[in-house]
Amino acid sequence: MPRSKRDKKISLTKTSKKGVALKQRIIDDIRSCVEKFENIYVFTFTNIRNNTFKEIRDSWKPSRFFFGKNRVIGVGLGRTVEEEVEDGLHKVSKCLKGERALLFTDCTKEEVLDWFKNHKYDEFARAGNIAPKSVVLEEGPLEQFSHAMEPYLRKLGLPTKLDKGVVTLIKSYEVCAEGCVLTSEQAKILELLDIRMATFQMCLKAHWSKKNGFEKL
Repeated sequence: MPRSKRDKKISLTKTSKKGVALKQRIIDDIRSCVEKFENIYVFTFTNIRNNTFKEIRDSWKPSRFFFGKNRVIGVGLGRTVEEEVEDGLHKVSKCLKGERALLFTDCTKEEVLDWFKNHKYDEFARAGNIAPKSVVLEEGPLEQFSHAMEPYLRKLGLPTKLDKGVVTLIKSYEVCAEGCVLTSEQAKILELLDIRMATFQMCLKAHWSKKNGFEKL
């Protein structure tokens, strides 16, 4: 009886014992998912936030997502024809570059394509993002903030003071200009103001199935 591809041993060198255990667990999880699910999708993502992604993970159960540690995930799938645990999976490994991740699922291709096409999430921008619009605060009270926040707002750069216990801008202030690269202070001010300038979006790049093999999307 021929030996299963999934029985291949892997050498994890230059790694601490704790690191080896973690990497081996990821590899084992990947191989378990290969055996369990019919389809694997490779997708890119931008402006990811942990809370949003946790909600997505929960909504897709029992499907499984893997992101980060592309090299380790690639080892789990097999990076070459000789190493791959199912035919064609080395092609999936080659797609794992930069901010890319995997979805293991039994959902139909039509269901997956439709969901990825129609789901985007407004998120808070981070330092380094480009501001899509200008935001200017007018002089006057900022009643959404408690008096205890005033020193912190001033530290972020807002020209504030306490006026009878109310946080107040002493002059108009441009938080950001359209097209500017946001600083960490600007990003934090926008978050405190509940102004979301980024979009968390995922874009499908490739698909592998046990029935049809690998294809680019």
